[in-house]
Amino acid sequence: MTTDLALLIIDVQHALTRGAYACHDADAVITRINDVSARVRERGGLVVVIQHESPDGPFAHGSPRWQLAPGLITAPTDVFMAKRATDSFHATPLDSLLRDRGIHRLIICGMQTDFCVDTTTRRAMALGYPVTLVADGHTTMANQTLTAPQIIAHHNETLSNIASFGPRTVAVPAAEVDCG
Repeated sequence: MTTDLALLIIDVQHALTRGAYACHDADAVITRINDVSARVRERGGLVVVIQHESPDGPFAHGSPRWQLAPGLITAPTDVFMAKRATDSFHATPLDSLLRDRGIHRLIICGMQTDFCVDTTTRRAMALGYPVTLVADGHTTMANQTLTAPQIIAHHNETLSNIASFGPRTVAVPAAEVDCG
């Protein structure tokens, strides 16, 4: 069975699960991402695993902290893609890959809610993709103004209320995501 659906797993990397850049509730978020990704694969959907990379620092390509997070389950059928910006579509073949595979709908999850998840979701809508945002499948760190749970809740609400692109985002808990 094949489908017109793809799951984008954004920046679920070791640097964001342990140490100075550890995201809120990372292990539980990874468990929920694994549940959604298993259901997407089971129904013939595409899973795209996107890793942030930079020339140096914690996201230096190939470094231990650049690696995928412990506990994230991937499969040989997954597509792996690198990015260097907060937008997973920027200067990557992501849009071409999705269009070439007949993908018309996206599920988005991952790490750095207020940066890469947010920017990729907005860009997806601008490119014409309806998005299901896994409401409890993205996470971030607190900042000087808001706690991580506040940032996550804010983005679930904000991204679900953007109508100007045409296609919409709906935030849905992992257990309720339609993966077919």
